[in-house]
Amino acid sequence: MSAAVERSSLLVGGTRARLVQAGPPEASEAVVFVHGNPGSADDWAGLVGAAADAGERALAFDLPDFGETVAPDGFEHSVPSYAGFLDRALAELGVERAHLVMHDFGGPIGLAWAAAHPDALAGLTLIDTGVLPGYRWHSLARIWRTRGLGELLQATTTRPAFRFLLNRNEPRGLPREFVDAMYDHYDRRTRRAVLELYRATDDPAGMSEALVELFAGRDIPALVIWGEHDAYLPSGYAVRQREAFPSAEVHVLPVSGHWPFADAPDTVERIFREFLTKPST
Repeated sequence: MSAAVERSSLLVGGTRARLVQAGPPEASEAVVFVHGNPGSADDWAGLVGAAADAGERALAFDLPDFGETVAPDGFEHSVPSYAGFLDRALAELGVERAHLVMHDFGGPIGLAWAAAHPDALAGLTLIDTGVLPGYRWHSLARIWRTRGLGELLQATTTRPAFRFLLNRNEPRGLPREFVDAMYDHYDRRTRRAVLELYRATDDPAGMSEALVELFAGRDIPALVIWGEHDAYLPSGYAVRQREAFPSAEVHVLPVSGHWPFADAPDTVERIFREFLTKPST
């Protein structure tokens, strides 16, 4: 990563969000990163640099009650509320068109924003997320969605337990510093936000069907990167992104899990940079 990545903060409707950025600061079109659960802007530092290397303005920020961003009183931890926060952040940053890069629960959030602002969508990069027709919640999600059981799991998730849960299905294992940094942000407010977000999101499959219908005719430029051994979102969904994005470029990484940008960063950054610099057809 050669481009200088800067860390600062952004005030969005009274909420101060941590910001990671690089590239031309005044550009009205930007590559915008939307992290998942329980991620943060830290997930994206390498790819922010890669986007800037490709000549793009690149922006990543913590969503409310993730990372170091504290949600205001009364904030609803739901896909529409997070999509609204994303919209206000883009307005504050002067971004008129965005290439969204999404992972995990960042997918539903980013796609909800895109559905409401299709003409402002310049392109998409989907990393182990996207439209999920027929999807059923993974085992951890079912626990989080169950009242009482979800609270018990959150209360008993120590650092060693967190390392075990994240690494148990990862073929390469995740870097220790990546997992520990994620746990450092996994405090009481984030644990509560996770439970509320999963319980407020009833039917990813139904939402995906509507998104396929909305986007399929637009042929939006899209890059799909998926770990073959993702235990949460099966890699068979990688090629199915073409149901919504017919010209999508699809890469399934054979020795990666749910976080390919962490277990295969050089490969992901190369694929991403090449996609951003590919001439338009």
